[in-house]
Amino acid sequence: MKRVLGLMSGTSADGVSLALAGVGRGLEIVDYATYEYPKTLRAKILAAPELRTPELSWLNFALGRNFAAAAVRFLKGRRVDAAGSHGQTVIHLPDGKEPSTLQIGEPSFLAEALGVPVVSDFRPRDMAAGGQGAPLAPFLDEFLFGSGPARALQNIGGIGNVALVGKGVRTLGFDTGPGNCVIDLAVASHTRGRQAFDRDGRLAREGKPDEALARRLLSLPFFSRKPPKSLDRGAFDAEFLHRHFGVMLRRAPEDAIATITLWSALTIADAYRRFLPRRPAEVVVSGGGA
Repeated sequence: MKRVLGLMSGTSADGVSLALAGVGRGLEIVDYATYEYPKTLRAKILAAPELRTPELSWLNFALGRNFAAAAVRFLKGRRVDAAGSHGQTVIHLPDGKEPSTLQIGEPSFLAEALGVPVVSDFRPRDMAAGGQGAPLAPFLDEFLFGSGPARALQNIGGIGNVALVGKGVRTLGFDTGPGNCVIDLAVASHTRGRQAFDRDGRLAREGKPDEALARRLLSLPFFSRKPPKSLDRGAFDAEFLHRHFGVMLRRAPEDAIATITLWSALTIADAYRRFLPRRPAEVVVSGGGA
């Protein structure tokens, strides 16, 4: 069995997550951890789509060094046979006239630090083959769960995505809509940056959700589009937040956060109702919004 290190930084851009896995006919998680980004680095990541070329080049290398340092810290001298690093998505435009995507976090620093082969930049090959470049997890979901009953594997990161896998099931995967991204923006706005997310849903639990508004927002065009489909976090940015929730966020911020949380959950249920070809026997939820 080979030992492989995996690194991931999602659309929430809260830190780099690492997992040490034994890979053979199956997969065994040996260890895992998440290291938060320094506030200044996270701010640069979130601003990356607007950076000029010299700043983006600097950020690419800064993230590469961060990933390498995190890997060395995490492994504590343990040897690995290879490493995989998805990188940090700067922008993802699968539906443009000429589709494109960009991930950064220079993998050469990992290769130098670990002295093993490093695989990176996973999305472009799928897009070159005509795919959306996201979500990527259904490949692993099929490997782990493909011989069992029909299961929906739901990730709730900045953006939510689902894979349907199982024996006799043709694997299907697509983005369901917002995960944490709009909640995070609302919390940061309400707390003036003191909090980056709603830990344990505490703020949402203090509010009363506007279910009518949450259901109206299910009529936005993305939700009725058939898969394959994927999203960039820019689809639900600060302008989106203030257009749909700005008044409520000023008058009753906890109600706004509760409504956004409800809406984010409804988008997942709505996606299953519309697009899963069969009802799953089980839903397995992962990601920061689990």
